[in-house]
Amino acid sequence: MAVPATELGAVERPPFATAGPCPAGTEEEEDGDEELLGAGGPHAWTPQEKLLHEARLKAKAKRRLRRTSSRDSARESLSEGAEPSPEPGSPKGRAHDRRSRMGKGRGLPKKGGAGGKGVWGAPGVVYGYQEPDARDPNYDEVAQGDTVYATVVPELEEGELEKNVQPMVLEYFEHGDTSEVMELLRGLNLGSRRHAVPSLAVALALEGKASHRELTSRLLSDLVGRVVTPEDIAWAFDKMLRDLPDLILDTPEAPQMLGQFIARAVADHALPLDFLERYKGRVDCEHARAALDRAAVLLRIKRDVNRLDNVWGVGGGQRPVKHLVKEMNLLLREYLVSGEVSEAEHCLRELEVPHFHHELVYEAVVMVLEGSGEGPVDMMVMLLKVLWETGLVTLDQMNRGFQRVYEELGDISLDVPLAHSLLERLVELCFDRGIITRALRDACPARGRKRFVSEGDGGQVKQ
Repeated sequence: MAVPATELGAVERPPFATAGPCPAGTEEEEDGDEELLGAGGPHAWTPQEKLLHEARLKAKAKRRLRRTSSRDSARESLSEGAEPSPEPGSPKGRAHDRRSRMGKGRGLPKKGGAGGKGVWGAPGVVYGYQEPDARDPNYDEVAQGDTVYATVVPELEEGELEKNVQPMVLEYFEHGDTSEVMELLRGLNLGSRRHAVPSLAVALALEGKASHRELTSRLLSDLVGRVVTPEDIAWAFDKMLRDLPDLILDTPEAPQMLGQFIARAVADHALPLDFLERYKGRVDCEHARAALDRAAVLLRIKRDVNRLDNVWGVGGGQRPVKHLVKEMNLLLREYLVSGEVSEAEHCLRELEVPHFHHELVYEAVVMVLEGSGEGPVDMMVMLLKVLWETGLVTLDQMNRGFQRVYEELGDISLDVPLAHSLLERLVELCFDRGIITRALRDACPARGRKRFVSEGDGGQVKQ
């Protein structure tokens, strides 16, 4: 017996309007119903077919409800003046969709919401304790207790080190204050290049004067234990021993000077005591051997002396005044014997006392007044002229030297009765050669022309 379709749960489909095209979903539903009913009309369904048909009807109802809600939301946005949102299936709509594009998954955020920009992890995750970082923008120094701030100075490169240290050493040669140099060096991050400071200072001193070498030896002694170590200075001298063939090109006396530096450093405990022992039988360079032999000889001679203070001599204004006066007097006497102006000029420069050159002028004038003959006068005038033209004796020093003679002329005339006349003649010669000024010549004291006769002449004054 045939059962009507209505009794099996069939649903009458409402007629569709013919005013417009049929939706694609409706066509799919009709095709599905036609497949279910078959081409031969209604027939008896089995229980499995009935369950399948009910499931299809429920899926159709859900699809209709989803499409209806999307259309309503689109109409509302258009009515409010907003731009229409893209269709869910369009490429534009998928641009900001965080669901999987492979058709897999349930459309949940990736990584369970623990990933993406501005996300601090999945909800409910508890992290362990982490040490606070002072560079964190949210770092609270009050909550951390006492905070110490330190200035980080990058380590100097080789070129930067020479650029910074060389002006310090050259300035030190002028003021001689080792504490100031140490303060400046502490402000630099020398790092592993501390040994470059002693080598640079010694290299500059080799090209300088004896006083500069003395100051460099003192600087090395004061830097040990404060800025550099004895091993750093040993490394610096070892490098200079290897570079001696190049140093000789600029300073022919470099081997002897370097040997004196080494001896002074060992005596000042700036170098290890076994420094020379390290090179026994291991040196092939003849210049390095000469330097080490020089140091060994000085240390052997001064074995009972803790410091070789006079290895460079006493330079510049550090010498006693009596010693400088003696040196200048000896210089002038040697000049009167040899007559070499260049040698006298060289000796005067070696004294390194430009502020005391007025003593040379004074001693030269007094030596002329106490001498005899025309030779000393002409030679002293020639020497003063050369020193004036080369700028070794300045105008102030020249004036001060002559004025000292003017002030002491009364005492000089006790030993030299003709001092006034000799001085007048010397002053005229110097003025004619352009050595002194007219004002200085006019300031020369002149002896009075009037004199009293003996008692036998009646006490009359001779004109």
